[in-house]
Amino acid sequence: MANQNIKDRINKLKELINHHNYLYYVKDQPEIEDTIYDSLMNELIGLENEYPDLKTPDSPTQRIGGESIEKFEKVRHKVPQWSFNDAFSEEDILDFDKRIKKFLKISQGDTLGNVEYNCELKIDGLKIVLEYEKGALVRGATRGDGEVGEDVTSNIKTIRSIPLKLEKLVDIIAEGEIWLGRKKFNQINKEKKKKGEPAFANPRNAAAGTLRQLDPKIVAQRKLDSFIYDIAQISQGETLGTLQRPNLKKTPNTQIKELEFLKELGFKVNNNFKLCKNVDEVIDFYKSWQNKKNKEDYLIDGVVVKVNDINAQERLGYTGKAPRFAIAFKFPAEQVATKVEDIILQVGRTGVLTPVAHLQPVLVAGSKVSRATLHNEDEIKRLDVHIGDTVILQKAGDVIPDILRVLKEMRTGKEKPFVWPKKVADCGGTGDIERIPGQAAWRCKSKDSFVQKKRRFYHFVSKSAFDIDHLGPKVIDALLEHNLIASYDDIFTLKKGDLLALPRFGEKSVENLLNSIEKSKKITLPRLIIALSIPNVGEETALLLAKNFHPSADEPIFNLQKATKEKLEEINEIGPIVARSIVDWFADKENQKILNKLLKHIKIISDSKLQVLSSKFSNKTFVLTGTLSKMTRDEAKEKIRSLGGDVSSSVSKETDYLIVGENPGSKYDQAQELGVKIIDEKEFQNLLKP
Repeated sequence: MANQNIKDRINKLKELINHHNYLYYVKDQPEIEDTIYDSLMNELIGLENEYPDLKTPDSPTQRIGGESIEKFEKVRHKVPQWSFNDAFSEEDILDFDKRIKKFLKISQGDTLGNVEYNCELKIDGLKIVLEYEKGALVRGATRGDGEVGEDVTSNIKTIRSIPLKLEKLVDIIAEGEIWLGRKKFNQINKEKKKKGEPAFANPRNAAAGTLRQLDPKIVAQRKLDSFIYDIAQISQGETLGTLQRPNLKKTPNTQIKELEFLKELGFKVNNNFKLCKNVDEVIDFYKSWQNKKNKEDYLIDGVVVKVNDINAQERLGYTGKAPRFAIAFKFPAEQVATKVEDIILQVGRTGVLTPVAHLQPVLVAGSKVSRATLHNEDEIKRLDVHIGDTVILQKAGDVIPDILRVLKEMRTGKEKPFVWPKKVADCGGTGDIERIPGQAAWRCKSKDSFVQKKRRFYHFVSKSAFDIDHLGPKVIDALLEHNLIASYDDIFTLKKGDLLALPRFGEKSVENLLNSIEKSKKITLPRLIIALSIPNVGEETALLLAKNFHPSADEPIFNLQKATKEKLEEINEIGPIVARSIVDWFADKENQKILNKLLKHIKIISDSKLQVLSSKFSNKTFVLTGTLSKMTRDEAKEKIRSLGGDVSSSVSKETDYLIVGENPGSKYDQAQELGVKIIDEKEFQNLLKP
């Protein structure tokens, strides 16, 4: 049993080591040599080993040395984890400012009308959610899907800038970013190269991969770091009251004060934040960091702009997925030059051909890219892109690879113009192709190629269609290759013995698949129509068709099968091209056979989206743009249809209302040009009232 002197010594050592940890890892102001620090740590380790009953979870010795685990446990977040909407231009950020002022009822011309914003650097790392009870760290979790993340507490403890014990005895959930410095990233990749292991693509991937290591000792070696930037929930008796976003009630009444308070608690906060008196200062801050972002050891991919006043944040609230009071002002997409090695035609499920540029692999916006879509023949001509050309590549919105232009001055004369072929082998049959009348796209004349068949099966089982779990592309490929399916109906006749013969299929996986197939036999008419891969027919058109051609018990889809082109064109939003596609599909004898065989195995059930409760919106067409806060867009569409209205995906002269949510797109401008009535979510809610 340890005497009081030993207890006091251990407590003093813990306090002193934590103090110097904070100075070194958070303040970057070390006061003692590493050898002194090591001697203090060694003494503490020795005492805790001798008196294990005095070892506590918040001891600095508990950061490293935990045992490897088999997997990470799922953890449900106590506070939903939101993501930011993005701004990519000055125009976007000015629009954000206008929305804020409009929502807060601030007049643009009023001298008191400027909103103050706090600008913080957007660190390109991995979001982390930290939970403390009475100031002690109890859990660290990844963001996951916003509702459920993974418990990575053992790994979080190895990050020296994250305190195991706070300076105040608060219950708090704090949010921040885990990141890996450029220098450490380069060092790790050099070591991996020596071992013959594949290198990490970028520091963010390295940080994410490190945090998900099952061995905390490996995590400790990687030297991850952190910045904490937000309080999601806090309780401290009478001092602070309680805070739980999105209903904020707390003493720090500004975003700036919140960051200062996080510092007081002992968290590492990025000091490069600034209070901006207006949106012009926001833009100036953004521009200054755009020029100097690469000078920091951590990666920065933009600026997070937040309304500084917490009371105003409360009033602004949240949309379905993001806070209204904040936005991520992203730096321009990275552009690089690379070479077009080839252009190939990719066959889609309906036979449409998409030209794809095969590129000399290049790193752009942090990831390696070797493909870029060229969309269609007209786009190739517009760009005048040749095989062998050097091109400027950009990831639009840091996601989709796009060829911006050709560096024609780099041409040597060996480049070859791309000649649109007359035949494509993947089209099957004779390989003949044809340009779709009235469109820029080409398609296969034959509909029976193996490539098209695979893609149609992938679509048939997808979530928007039959939604068959455990029947992904790899399983579909195996079923086709072993001749177990040739037509859609074959899926519903599969037996256990058929599937057990497939490679890597065990009893449990077969059972799961068969249960999913059985469950999918009941399907709504719109989903069935989507599953059939009728050219030019997507979700909205499928709903329109189901609404106008109600199935009967004896003839579940006959009303639609016998529809004429003229009858279809009477439906608002269905034009001659779509009508012709539908008529032609149902007139095809092979399609008739496929459908008739399929109907023997499935049952069409009623769809809540088609239930009409009144005719209030009869003959009215609605279009939605932006994010709604009171309901999802799918829920809004269902409300409209239940009142007899139609929903369209595009604005036209036939549109009666455009419903505008947060961050509206180009539909807003189109509606203004066409004189379409524009309403916000509150006005839409009023329309829904009896």
